[in-house]
Amino acid sequence: MRWRTMLLQYCFLLVTCLLTALESVPIDVDKTKVQNTHPVESAKIEPPDTGLYYDTYLKQVIDVLETDQHFREKLQKADIEEIKSGRLSKELDLVSHNVRTRLDELKRQEIGRLRMLIKAKLDSLQDVGMDHQVLLKQFDHLNHVNPDKFESTDLDMLILAATNDLENYDKTRHEEFKKYEMMKEHERREYLKTLDEEKRKEEESKFEEMKKKHENHPKVNHPGSKDQLKEVWEETDGLDPNDFDPKTFFKLHDVNNDGFLDEQELEALFTKELEKVYDPKNEEDDMVEMEEERLRMREHVMNEVDTNKDRLVTLEEFLKATEKKEFLEPDSWETLDQQQFFTEEELKEYESIIALQENELKKKADELQKQKEELQRQHDQLEAQKQEYHQVIQQMEQKKLQQGVPPSGPTGALKFEPHI
Repeated sequence: MRWRTMLLQYCFLLVTCLLTALESVPIDVDKTKVQNTHPVESAKIEPPDTGLYYDTYLKQVIDVLETDQHFREKLQKADIEEIKSGRLSKELDLVSHNVRTRLDELKRQEIGRLRMLIKAKLDSLQDVGMDHQVLLKQFDHLNHVNPDKFESTDLDMLILAATNDLENYDKTRHEEFKKYEMMKEHERREYLKTLDEEKRKEEESKFEEMKKKHENHPKVNHPGSKDQLKEVWEETDGLDPNDFDPKTFFKLHDVNNDGFLDEQELEALFTKELEKVYDPKNEEDDMVEMEEERLRMREHVMNEVDTNKDRLVTLEEFLKATEKKEFLEPDSWETLDQQQFFTEEELKEYESIIALQENELKKKADELQKQKEELQRQHDQLEAQKQEYHQVIQQMEQKKLQQGVPPSGPTGALKFEPHI
């Protein structure tokens, strides 16, 4: 349904940057002759994990709202701007009692989960003086003031939080990738410091050789260009390149038949290009870099084609893009091996941060070692006292036997042996 597509895709498909390439579904040649393709019923496809810490709660709320007839009808007529603005949240007052009850229960469960997380964190910090209610304020995807009722405010906050968090997801991924590359270079340089001059030259030579080998790959087509799409049409879909038709191409690759090319469906189109550069069997090819390249390609196509910036490509937007000069005569595409990920200054700053973190870890390790040694000392002391106590008991028992006094039992009571 259109409303579910909009809500789910806006909240979920904003971040469907999967870590493995998704191949486009092979299409039979006869499908190019079909003028009007109709959506077909298929098994329910679970939305991908958004990576948000409230992912499960978000999905459950959407699933429950979908069961209400009134709310579903309102959403069928809504656009993404209405969903984002919060105007639809007011319709929550008109949903059935059963739906409201289920939403209330979901919120109570989420509040309980967050409180458990807070308690676990405080326990780890050995801090029991903080107020849980105060700490709940840091979670902005629900209204913590009323923990028992799911209100329109809660839906507003959930949509706003998901929107903001997911829109920053790509930026976060780029930052994490940059850190990954700096760590790689840092570890390489640290390793070189451990080698003698001859071994160091060998490693440097090997590094440059692998770098050149990686850069020696076939030309990569500009993402979203006619050449790139025709290659998918021919090699993935198995169709005649002379019969290439943008409208048919769109419908073939709208895998879930919802009328949009979402981010996941777009990224699947770049697999053939990425395979020209990256092979998991090759030592010189880094699969983490491949996923960064996929992200760059998808962002580029979205910037060129997604005119209303809703992170979904409609058929109209797609066809308009194919009329542009860039579609027919694109610039060459610069792959990651032609990019500089960081400057020397940025690397030095990153290394200083690592050094501080390592120092902190060393301090903690030293403290733990001291605690361990102290515990061992106390243990040894107790063992020595225990041994000394047993020796004293044995000496006392021996004296009693010498004096003809019956030995004591475990509780100190005398043992009397019966006379026969």
